[in-house]
Amino acid sequence: MSIEIRNLRKRFDDFDALKNINLTLKEGKLTALLGPSGSGKTTLLRIIAGLESADSGEVRFFGENITKQSPKNRGIGFVFQHYALFKHMSVFENIAFGLKVRPKALRPSKEAIKAKVMELLKMVQLESLAKRYPSELSGGQKQRVALARALAIEPKVLLLDEPFGALDAKVRVDLRKWLRRLHDEIHITSIFVTHDQEEALELSDEIVIMNSGAIEQVGTPESVYEHPANPFVYSFLGNVNLFKARIKEGMLVTESGEHETFFVRPNEIEISFTKKYGSHEGQILHHRILGQRIILEVQIDEGENAQIVEVQIDKATLNEIRQREAKNIYVNFLNLKAYRSDEQSWSEYVI
Repeated sequence: MSIEIRNLRKRFDDFDALKNINLTLKEGKLTALLGPSGSGKTTLLRIIAGLESADSGEVRFFGENITKQSPKNRGIGFVFQHYALFKHMSVFENIAFGLKVRPKALRPSKEAIKAKVMELLKMVQLESLAKRYPSELSGGQKQRVALARALAIEPKVLLLDEPFGALDAKVRVDLRKWLRRLHDEIHITSIFVTHDQEEALELSDEIVIMNSGAIEQVGTPESVYEHPANPFVYSFLGNVNLFKARIKEGMLVTESGEHETFFVRPNEIEISFTKKYGSHEGQILHHRILGQRIILEVQIDEGENAQIVEVQIDKATLNEIRQREAKNIYVNFLNLKAYRSDEQSWSEYVI
């Protein structure tokens, strides 16, 4: 295992940023630290980098305790959200910087530095831009230069703090696909911070989900999405309907009385135009078109039992609703989950 975090704590004044964090990150993997603002993910990354000191606990790289080491001795490459490129240096000079400032005894020759920089420029697909300055680059190009600069020193660990946060949506999607392919080529142990669930699910080998200074769950993208540890994880990984109800004779009942809290994702609900066993009549309130996905807002039941749920449909279904001029439909829950906090377990219902 490449990185071990042991009993790590960090407090800012009266705020607990990290609460006894224990974590092992696998060598050669791309790991996402995922969570909302204030969850502690950036503080954890900065402590791993040596840019922040923990109040207690240890950070170990490849079995070595590096808690007290300075950042320059940890063998890390760091990529910031806002690039942090030197404006007065060309692309070539930015990438070469970390090699040129090494102590003379460890500094490569000019020829070796040039060869390394040109190799990295080819890797990040910017060979033709070596002489340009940061002001002449797009946001995506700047971030690739920042990544090449971090890789130039051949780090043991690559750390990325919201690396795509300053980019527009299209560039962000393209760049994270590119980074995934690059990582599959070089297999460097990498950790990146993000609050974007889709980004973490698409890009990482493993996800560490954080909330309020603690780790909620660690696992592969598939495992945390399909088997969330608790309601926070379930709710955080994508849009979720949450409502009070109970199961009676195999049906979901929203009438008043003793209720459990149920969770269901919009894509786990289907609609129909005829009533089925267990279905709920619903009134279409609104729809939102999100590319190939359409989200319907549907009110089921009435009065004090009324609930509004979001249902994901495709364009063909939307066209059928329009052709029928349907205002009322039937909602069928394909998969429901209820979390029992006393047992810290999920109950699943297929209706």
